[in-house]
Amino acid sequence: MRMAVMHIATFAFIASVCAGQDPRAAESGKVVAHSDGLHGYIGFDAARPPARSQFSAGMGFYSAVWPLVDKPIANFQIGLASAWITPNNSDNKDRPLAPEGTLARTWKERGPTWASVFQTVEGGLGYWAGNHFRYGPPKFSMNATPQCYDYEVGSPGWSFFYDNEALPDNRLGIAQLSNRLLIPPDALPFQGNPNGQFLGYTYMALPFTEPATGDPPTGDQAWTCFLSAANFKGPIAYYIPETWSKIGKIFNYPFIYGRGLDARPGDMGGGAMEINTVPRFDSVDANGVAYTKIPRLQFPVDRQGRTFLVQDVTYYSKAALYDAFKAWRDGGQVCSGQFNEKGAWKSQLTTHTTSYDQAGKKLIGVERVFDTKVFEGNAWGLEWHDSDISPRGTFPQYYRHVDDQRVAVAAKDVPAETQLHGQEFGLARPGVPYTSPTTGAWVKPGPKAGPFKTKLTDGSVVTYSWYRFVDQPSFQQYGWSDEKKAKLQACVKKIHANWPTDRDYMAPPSRGELVSLDPALFVMPPPGLETGYVPIVTRQSSQ
Repeated sequence: MRMAVMHIATFAFIASVCAGQDPRAAESGKVVAHSDGLHGYIGFDAARPPARSQFSAGMGFYSAVWPLVDKPIANFQIGLASAWITPNNSDNKDRPLAPEGTLARTWKERGPTWASVFQTVEGGLGYWAGNHFRYGPPKFSMNATPQCYDYEVGSPGWSFFYDNEALPDNRLGIAQLSNRLLIPPDALPFQGNPNGQFLGYTYMALPFTEPATGDPPTGDQAWTCFLSAANFKGPIAYYIPETWSKIGKIFNYPFIYGRGLDARPGDMGGGAMEINTVPRFDSVDANGVAYTKIPRLQFPVDRQGRTFLVQDVTYYSKAALYDAFKAWRDGGQVCSGQFNEKGAWKSQLTTHTTSYDQAGKKLIGVERVFDTKVFEGNAWGLEWHDSDISPRGTFPQYYRHVDDQRVAVAAKDVPAETQLHGQEFGLARPGVPYTSPTTGAWVKPGPKAGPFKTKLTDGSVVTYSWYRFVDQPSFQQYGWSDEKKAKLQACVKKIHANWPTDRDYMAPPSRGELVSLDPALFVMPPPGLETGYVPIVTRQSSQ
């Protein structure tokens, strides 16, 4: 009799496993938290110019800004619509660009050239798991991977939210250019509660310095980030060309000299909302059927059921700004900084239905709620359908586990005994301060004025000091001549004197309104430091 009971129990266990359930976890109403609730890329493809190498000196677009979640959730990372720029190494078919010893070189699936993970400019709008100060809406951040993802450069002092302490002096890569806008390490917050307004941003390759021979040889392309918001327009910072070129010397690999973003044409083939880290709750009903809940993800929707995410994707040749800027730098006619439309090429967008997964299991039914679409006027976004699964503008929140898939279901179809309806995701708490060193490049030559403090809308307090442009920490790793530094300093002084923050550098958006940045980011230079000096953030903390 005892043996028979054991056989029955064994049979029940095998049957439940075959049905995709683990009976040891199948306890009705027991909610279990996980971190891999949703993954996927809601993306678009952008047609490249016919003269691909010609329109390679700049790429930009307008991207929508809105609170994807109504509360700042912990362990949550989703990028809003952004893009990636890489150096065009299409002439190389088989030689590795990632040196042995770099992180990306271990990603064998990216071989044989590793071109897609050699160097990138990325970042953009979004929520990142490493953010220290969340406040509801997204933020904007620059980011780049100059050394095969060994490290990332997200602000004039810090990596991409990975470390509390500033980058080592020899890995600093961004030069603060604006003397009116702070760039905090936790990214730029927005004013109020935006709901689909647009932020424009473009990376332009500008010649702040001449190409340099030697070891390593370095090109003249300084990828400069221009923003277009309702209350700020213009360049904010650029990647120093040596940021890209030094990898060849560090790894004693001459083959990649001249193949970085300092010298090569830029390439951008599209963009996406990158869904990376989303928490989830799992539970089972009285019959042992498992269900999942993810956070409520919301989107702005117009009366026609449309969400506009990206518009005005544009590639630029050197005729857009590079040529006029270089002539001005060398003593020629004043350059306004505005992008010349004769050097602009508007890209045609295409899109495709997104595939989503949850812990590697395919999600089914999201396409019944919305799908991606390119709308009239070449704007990319989402088209919402009438569905009983989820209201318009809301990503499906609940899923039933069916064999090896996760099927989207309406909230009313989730049994009450699962206890999922009342489960709330944990809120993010303020993190530890970002701090800069009190030695090295930060203090020698050091600032001319400060420190000063300001409180941002995300609740953080930013401390900053004013440095002469060429004295800021990022430049101190290079033994530049006094002549080179003087020429660069003079160029930046002209920019500060002639490029206001209310001029349209990018062409205005085709539709919609511009978003506003947090006004607490704006600063005025102290008397005597009106041109040629920049505010460098040295700390960001909760108080």
